[in-house]
Amino acid sequence: MITCREVVTITTDYLEGKLSFAERVRFQLHLGMCSHCRAWLSQMKATIQVLGKLPAEEPPPEVRDELLERFRAWKKS
Repeated sequence: MITCREVVTITTDYLEGKLSFAERVRFQLHLGMCSHCRAWLSQMKATIQVLGKLPAEEPPPEVRDELLERFRAWKKS
């Protein structure tokens, strides 16, 4: 079995079809027994659907630079 924490960690891979067959089965078995993770997955799907309807928009250069710097710092830690 996988834990709820693992479900949260691999949800994106699950939704993108990147899990192996065995991982996908373990994920789905967990969902079958955990209402909280089913709710999490439902919320993620709804979020993706809503965000997919937003127009693409570039952030201001200073915001983009700040985000990239924070991401680089996070990756180093």
